[in-house]
This record gives sequence, C-alpha cells and structure tokens, in this order.
Amino acid sequence: MSAITDRSVVDAGENHEVVGSDGLARAFWRVGWIGFWAQVAIGAIPVALTVYALIVGRNPATGTRAGLALIDYLTIGSLLVLAFTTFWSYRYTRLAKQMADPAQRADERTLQRAAWTGVTASAAGILFSILIMLFEVAQLFFYFLRAPQAGVPVIQTTAAGRASWVSAADFLTLFALNASLLIELFVLALSLWLLFRSTTASAQFPQAVHAS
Repeated sequence: MSAITDRSVVDAGENHEVVGSDGLARAFWRVGWIGFWAQVAIGAIPVALTVYALIVGRNPATGTRAGLALIDYLTIGSLLVLAFTTFWSYRYTRLAKQMADPAQRADERTLQRAAWTGVTASAAGILFSILIMLFEVAQLFFYFLRAPQAGVPVIQTTAAGRASWVSAADFLTLFALNASLLIELFVLALSLWLLFRSTTASAQFPQAVHAS
C-alpha cells in the first residue's frame, strides 16, 4: 500500500512537470509568433519611412535641411536592432518546438538566456530610438532658433547662397521612430513576460525545463 502511494506521488509529480513544460512551450510559441508578426506588420512602417527619409529626404537637390550623419548612423542601427528582434521572436517559436520534443528539450538556462537576449535587444532598440528623437528635436530646435522668430518663413539662405528649408520629409524620421519605439516597447513587454514565465517555471518544475 505504501509502495502504491509513493508511486502515485511520483507519477503525479511527473504529470505536473509535463504540464508545466507544455505550458511554457505554448507561451514561447504564442509570444514568438505574436512578436514576429507584429514587428513585420508595424515594423514595415518605420522601415519604409526611414528609407525614404534617408534616400529622398536627405537629397541635397531638394534643398531640405541637412541632417547629422550621426542621426543617420543611429537610425540604421535602430533598424538593425528591429530586424534582430524580429528574428529573435521567430527564435522563440523554434525553442517552443524543441520543448515539445522530450529528446531536444532545452534546459532552463537556455530559455532564460533567450528571454534575456530579447529583453536586452528590445531595450537597445528603445535606447536608439530615444537618442535619435532627442538629436532630431534638438537639431530642429536650433534650426528654428536661427530662423526669424516671427515663425515665418522657415527658409534660410546659407553663405554660399544655397537655400534650405524644413519640410514634411524632415519629420518622417520622427514619425518612423515613434512607430519603431511603439513596437520595441511591445516586444520588450513580451520578452519580460517570457522571462517571468521561464523563471517561475524553473522554480516550480525544476525538471520540466531541463533537457531529458
């Protein structure tokens, strides 16, 4: 009778571990695909606008305000981070598939490291976006300070006789950065949720997230 009771307790514990592992795999699967498609759909907006701003809006022939090279480099870096976080969301779905197979199940360190990587990448993307917005706003502010304080016109003529002005193209980068910042905040929240789930799962079901 005692042996049967002990065996029942062991089986119940193993069943709880399987349930915990399956729940964590479903969380990685859902979050991975949600983050991936959200970044593909919404991320296409800042990518398209930023490419337009860099190629068309900064064309000297248009006469628009010249931008800082540092802003262009930071913008490219922000787009690269966005591409990485999109790929990393897809990586979550691959980890979920591995967890569904007991022979390839990832251990808790792999899951937590993946979640931490997503958190770090999203935080880096947010930092890039904030820095670019600060530089852009500061540049526009100083540009308008040099213009007549009546507010009109915003056209200036340089010492070389070349005119420049502020146009809608100058605000495309800011609009793109706001869209990029929105999606990065969303992905950061998803990565933090996965980190929380993987941490609590490893505490409640220590064997469920270890490789078999």
